[in-house]
Amino acid sequence: MELIKKYFPGLTDLQISQFEQLEPLYNDWNSKINVISRKDMELFYLHHVLHSLAIAKVFPFTPGMRILDVGTGGGFPGIPLAIFYPEVQFTLVDSTGKKIKVVNEVVSALDLKNVEAIQVRAEEMKGQWDIVVSRAVTDLPKFMELVRNRVTRKPKGNQPKIIYLKGGDIDAEMSGSRYPYSVAPISGFFSEEYFSTKLVVKIF
Repeated sequence: MELIKKYFPGLTDLQISQFEQLEPLYNDWNSKINVISRKDMELFYLHHVLHSLAIAKVFPFTPGMRILDVGTGGGFPGIPLAIFYPEVQFTLVDSTGKKIKVVNEVVSALDLKNVEAIQVRAEEMKGQWDIVVSRAVTDLPKFMELVRNRVTRKPKGNQPKIIYLKGGDIDAEMSGSRYPYSVAPISGFFSEEYFSTKLVVKIF
């Protein structure tokens, strides 16, 4: 938790309390429904919470925005972002029912009013959002085809359509794609070794 305070010193008391509750909540639910590996739980704030919040360092969401988190798993990056941006609406989707159950229980325990969680496959979703976020669900070109109709057609200014947490050779992965993109190394924001190969990709 100290990592979160270190990189985001302006948090409110409510946000600090909500972030502090995350680890015991996930420990409890993980003992019943395995959504996070035991090794990752030992470094929960580093591997899951801070990693999710890297998106906030790359593109700040504004009040009233609607964000779709596709393949949210146990709620990442959606739940940490929803705590950080209480005036932004988040829809978290995953095809696995037990994962969405955990998300809903965590959302309820934290009394997050700005989160809706739905069990649905990406290709079966309906509706549009301002930005789609995700954490390495599949290769980027394939992911873009899955969600491209879920993004508002006319984003404002330099607003990306998709923000994706990933590692690897993005240029090679995107070589056949027609979509413009930019890449930000997370090591530019967070100094921990864990982030040395991790990236935030914005697709426009």
